[in-house]
Amino acid sequence: MKQLTLSTPFTLSGKGLHTGATVEATVMPAPEGHGYKFQRTDLEGEPIVDALAENVVNTQRGTVVARGETSVSTIEHLMAALYASGVDNALIRVNAPEVPILDGSARPWFDAIAQAGLQEQKADKDYYVVKHKIEIADEATGSKILILPDDEFSVEVKVNFESPVLSNQYASMEHLEEFGKEIADARTFVFVREIEPLVQAGYIKGGDLDNAIVIYDSPLSQESLDKIADTMGVARRTVDGFGYINSKPLTHDNEPARHKLLDIVGDLALIGRPLKGKVIATKPGHAINTRLAKDLRRDIKRQDIQAPAYDPNATPLMDNNSIREHLPHRYPFLLVDKIIDKGDSYIVGVKNVTTNEPFFLGHFPQEPVMPGVLLVEAMAQTGGLLVLSTVDEPERYSTYFMKIDNVKFRQKVVPGDTLIFHVSFMTELRRGMAVMKGRAFVGDKIVCECEFMAQIIKNK
Repeated sequence: MKQLTLSTPFTLSGKGLHTGATVEATVMPAPEGHGYKFQRTDLEGEPIVDALAENVVNTQRGTVVARGETSVSTIEHLMAALYASGVDNALIRVNAPEVPILDGSARPWFDAIAQAGLQEQKADKDYYVVKHKIEIADEATGSKILILPDDEFSVEVKVNFESPVLSNQYASMEHLEEFGKEIADARTFVFVREIEPLVQAGYIKGGDLDNAIVIYDSPLSQESLDKIADTMGVARRTVDGFGYINSKPLTHDNEPARHKLLDIVGDLALIGRPLKGKVIATKPGHAINTRLAKDLRRDIKRQDIQAPAYDPNATPLMDNNSIREHLPHRYPFLLVDKIIDKGDSYIVGVKNVTTNEPFFLGHFPQEPVMPGVLLVEAMAQTGGLLVLSTVDEPERYSTYFMKIDNVKFRQKVVPGDTLIFHVSFMTELRRGMAVMKGRAFVGDKIVCECEFMAQIIKNK
């Protein structure tokens, strides 16, 4: 799948939850590989903050990202809408230190994105694929998030508050396509008993009964309720009993749980890549959500690309016979066994390293190690198949090395290893010249990487 951005910009404005001031946010198209970035147009130089987990500085009543002194808060609803809409690249220009809260849900953002439309870009989407169980927990709060391998992104949420109104609730989203219909409308919520401390701390100057579900579950005198209403600048209300005191009814009986699910989607968008995995969260919140996102970001930064998934039972795109029809190499120098995946800009090949490889006779008899130059050669052959796929009658062409740069060997390759090669274009193919990036993996670990230039020439 290709990366997506907006077809046209759009602007929404409304109150800021924390400042109470009118805030304007313009969401704009961005080039491929850009990701999500916030730009503070109210500050000198219009500084930009990358919406990435390592930039999260606060998670009280919302997610806050910052770079130096520049911060943007309450980003999670917009982030969830962008992620659920499939947008990979966007620049968000805001004229305040926060994103407008609007109605407290992701609905206005989601609908505006749909109206603006999406533009397909040339680059492929770069997924973060969960390959093993990941679990984090906070013993103090009882919060826990578990991620399991899956072919899609899905979320299950269980919430449990010590409240006679909001105790146990459950919400789920099996497919991201359900977000618009089932999740986007879910509003943020607050308990009446929390409001006065939050107001005194300056957190919800823009809060009202139109942008949050307000839950009354602990006895307060009418005088106290009136004081809270006056402090927030909203109309006084007489409350007869415990329950939800909004004039607008709940969108669903489990709307609070659905909103917690919405927050997870927005916070996990901070890993900078769409995710393939099943998320199961118990008592989630911004703190544990972003802690998980930070863990995943650290894994991404350790290795900028994940090892491609390899199913030995799947039928390859090209078997050894097909490869021999395209490449001139023969024993003992044909170093690619099969091709298992290919896109417009990348290819994935496999080599099974056996103890019968002829180079092991001298490299080394007592400790057989595959020569590094042959790892590079194997990646080049895989890249050659990618380049040849761009021409008609590929059997009439050959590819030749022009340059090799930035070669790194990270661990040795020995008999019994299965090598997986991922080779991708770094630039567009021009005049028969291709610049490519190659990576070799054993399991989930990268063993070698390099950059190389190759030229495609028609055989005489």
